Amino acid sequence: MTRKEQPHSWFSRKPLTWQQSRAMWRDLWLEASLDFPYLALIVSSCAIATFGLVANSAAVIIGAMIIAPLMLPIRSLAFGGLIGSWRLIRKSALAILVGTIIALAIAWLLGLLIGISEFGSEIQARSQPNLLDLGVAITAGAISGYAKIEPKISGTLAGTAIAVALMPPVCTIGLGLSQGNWVLSLGATLLYITNLLGIALSCLLVFLLAGYSNFHRARNALILTSILTAVLLIPLGISFATLANQARLERLIKKALLQRTITFQRAELLESSINWLKQPPRVRLVVRTAESITPRQVELLEEFITKEMGRPFQLNVLVSKVNEVTAPE
Repeated sequence: MTRKEQPHSWFSRKPLTWQQSRAMWRDLWLEASLDFPYLALIVSSCAIATFGLVANSAAVIIGAMIIAPLMLPIRSLAFGGLIGSWRLIRKSALAILVGTIIALAIAWLLGLLIGISEFGSEIQARSQPNLLDLGVAITAGAISGYAKIEPKISGTLAGTAIAVALMPPVCTIGLGLSQGNWVLSLGATLLYITNLLGIALSCLLVFLLAGYSNFHRARNALILTSILTAVLLIPLGISFATLANQARLERLIKKALLQRTITFQRAELLESSINWLKQPPRVRLVVRTAESITPRQVELLEEFITKEMGRPFQLNVLVSKVNEVTAPE
């Protein structure tokens, strides 16, 4: 960086000094270091996230999100692109690439060793990213960038990392590959790229508004990141439309079960879920009833749902039996 007059900052009345810009560059250079602490955080975060995904435990996954080692080099990458520092860009990109590959390898190996017979809701949730995920990534990235330039809110970085969730999608990719589930891995890959580009784009804009560069210098980085993010709008938009359609189908299924079938009208529906990764989709119902439900009744209901929805479904019913007990007369 050269000693040039800094552009005006939108966040303060005074323009940034050359010393402030240089100090920021040094901090982000250190954050992009591919050193032992960074690698240790990658390994520990990936292991925690993978175990949490396999155990379907949201609390454990949140623990992995708080560590968030990948957030730092992505932020450094954005700053490098903003000021046109190829040294910082190369260093940050290398840290991101190595960290991602290590996390993928660990998740893949753990997936092979553990073996996964059924993907839980936490894994499935990361296989169908949509426009909402891009909105979260852009917002969280903006907060992360602002937390870097404003020490008063630097403590919010952990909450930002939880919101954007970089490590769980990477681990989901590895788990999907370990079980040969390409649909799951591709969906998680799209989520990871969405988060990465969303964070980079919003950090670019925040650093630009903070006065660390002018628009002319940052133009190429902004255009490239914006184009890549715009390309994501196509698959994310399709996924959002699919998600809306799935929600509509779930409502129709619940309505059909509760209002239009004789077998389950006398049963209390406790929980319902649909695994859309299966072909055909698998409907899982948890019901409570005082009467027995036979396999034939489940088969008839499955046929009814298939007819009503216009597509095949597989139905699994978990029955909680209720026994009515009264005192002797």
